[in-house]
Amino acid sequence: MINVDILAFGSHPDDVELGSGGTIAKSINQGKSAIIIDLTQGELGTRGNIDIRRNEASKLLLF
Repeated sequence: MINVDILAFGSHPDDVELGSGGTIAKSINQGKSAIIIDLTQGELGTRGNIDIRRNEASKLLLF
């Protein structure tokens, strides 16, 4: 079992980072832990593609 303070779900890669990245980053800086789960690869998104979304998500929140 993994203990985590914040468990965030997003529809596509980068959704959580763009919508809640600041709050998650602040919480991590305060010593909390976080896991982000993307429910899809963003394959049906209207902007970008799988590779662009994955790249954006990996650059937005690295702790």
